[in-house]
Amino acid sequence: MKTVRIVVWVAVLIMAGVLGWFTIGGSKTPEAAAEGPYGVPFTLTAQNGQPISEQAFRGKPTALFFGYTHCPDVCPTTLFEMNGWMQKVDPDGTKLTAYFVTVDPERDTPAIMNQYVSNVSNRITGISGDPAKVMDMIKGFRVYAKKVPLDEKDPNGDYTMDHTASVFLLDASGRFAGTIAYQEDADIAVKKLENLIKKG
Repeated sequence: MKTVRIVVWVAVLIMAGVLGWFTIGGSKTPEAAAEGPYGVPFTLTAQNGQPISEQAFRGKPTALFFGYTHCPDVCPTTLFEMNGWMQKVDPDGTKLTAYFVTVDPERDTPAIMNQYVSNVSNRITGISGDPAKVMDMIKGFRVYAKKVPLDEKDPNGDYTMDHTASVFLLDASGRFAGTIAYQEDADIAVKKLENLIKKG
């Protein structure tokens, strides 16, 4: 009888733990369960040379992409697609903002970002700055970025960057609201942005 009671109590405790985990948000990603703004505070430099901080991601929903100007295909493709999506969901440019943060600040100065991004879109703002501060911001936003030498025998030579290829979606309060995957179906991407704008 005593053994049965112990088994019952153990089962109750396990069930309580499981229910508590779901209540707190265990069924969601950490980002989705978080109530506060996504990422970390930062002060970097916009492509126009002006200071920019996490406050730029407040007030309107934001599409946020991390990449670099020497990227052979993923970055130019994504920026081009982002511009097209934004023209569809927010033709006046009053409801949605978009940013392109470099993962290669050693080469991507604000001036280079300005030249690169301006050739693709006037709706997307490039962000760069002090390399150490840029990398702190990247880590704080849980973005993967790694330098990969083109020649393993020359680690200090030319290189490419492996990096997260998704577009991060933030609501008007800066909270994580989802992602658009690389090569996501255009209709689905547009729908996600429309939902983001509705959410505010």
